[in-house]
Amino acid sequence: MRILVVEDDQKFSFYLKAGLENDGHRVDLAYDSTEGEEKALNQNYEVIILDVILPGDNGFVLCERIRKYGIKTPVLMLTSLDSVEDKIKGFDSGADDYLVKPFNYKELQARIKALERRASGVMMPHLIKVSDLEVDTQTKKARRKSRKIKLTAIEFKLLVLLVKNKGRVLDRLEIMDQIWGHTYNSGTNVIDVHINSLRKKIDHGFTPKLIRTVIGMGYLIDEED
Repeated sequence: MRILVVEDDQKFSFYLKAGLENDGHRVDLAYDSTEGEEKALNQNYEVIILDVILPGDNGFVLCERIRKYGIKTPVLMLTSLDSVEDKIKGFDSGADDYLVKPFNYKELQARIKALERRASGVMMPHLIKVSDLEVDTQTKKARRKSRKIKLTAIEFKLLVLLVKNKGRVLDRLEIMDQIWGHTYNSGTNVIDVHINSLRKKIDHGFTPKLIRTVIGMGYLIDEED
């Protein structure tokens, strides 16, 4: 699972990152509200861990703002502010959970697992449609105009990434990180090869064409012709 931690205390951030990565998660760090907002809007996360007291806007403001952008990623607020009023303010701003420092790391693990279950069961339906394309993330099958499309494992993962981010351009860095789990090497064309193979299966013989290349930026899938 990919997690964003927005926390200005670098020592504490490194502690969280080490623990979460030891649990098998991939973790990005942001140290202020500006950096946190940029990453939340431009990357695909399963959980955001958000401190309240941050340089720039506080966590309440940041959470409310990313919700206004339509980001539905579960948010866990992690803070030393423990009054009932602060907790209510956190939930009112769009947070899904609220954990007070200091805390037991096992409790954080349990909260994250609960948010992950909520996200997979509620936030994203297992059947995703883009125009006449249907992608079922449970059965791992894709159809277009009721015609079954045979995909490799990588092609299916790539298609799911595109449809979950319908209408948003995904750059090569994000695609490489999400699909292969490591940084993109500009000397390889592996992404282009898989996109071209996927495009032939999804778009060849169909209209409208759904998978598009945005020159100099990346790829997206959308309904508009």
